[in-house]
Amino acid sequence: MIRAAVISNGLGGLHYYFQSNDRVDYRWLEITSDFNPDLEGFDLLVVPNGCDHIALYRIRDKIRSFLDAGKTLFCFDGWFTAWVPGNQWYMDNTRKTIDIRYFKGTDRYDLFSGVDIRSLNFSHGISGWWACGYIDPAPGADVVMFDTWNRPMIVLDETTTNGLLLLTASGPLADVTGQTTDDESSEQDLARFYSNLLELAEKKRQYA
Repeated sequence: MIRAAVISNGLGGLHYYFQSNDRVDYRWLEITSDFNPDLEGFDLLVVPNGCDHIALYRIRDKIRSFLDAGKTLFCFDGWFTAWVPGNQWYMDNTRKTIDIRYFKGTDRYDLFSGVDIRSLNFSHGISGWWACGYIDPAPGADVVMFDTWNRPMIVLDETTTNGLLLLTASGPLADVTGQTTDDESSEQDLARFYSNLLELAEKKRQYA
């Protein structure tokens, strides 16, 4: 079983989307004024949408050590401070969301298996609803998904550290993904994609 730590800003309802199950034991790390969590004993660190990236910057060395130990980071939020090793997210609203489409890039681990990427393009006919901005990936990292203008939307990085980083351009994911959209097809595909990520994290845990 994966032992996962989830960063929490105390947002209402967030706990519903990361409930422990037979695959993952989720534990919550609440951000406080003296935030300095012990990451020992965890296999996976999850940073959901809406986190405090100033607090995460303060523990960037701990996160780097966690990854250098062969562990896994899921970051589903646009990080505006430089706490993610080797990669940086940038806010960019210069493109019209009506023109945004997503495309599969390098997918060595079949993360899109059973996932219809078109469900990320539209929700109730509205495009550009999922991600925001783009990622400047580390050298050698895989761009798993890109948009109309070839901007990286999902990056998988196994080169910067000994661990695995799965990063989205602020595109939210969870065990239950209803918080991003009430479009049933989009919800199902995002949940399936997250399930595929957990399968990869489990493989990483076994060989760490």
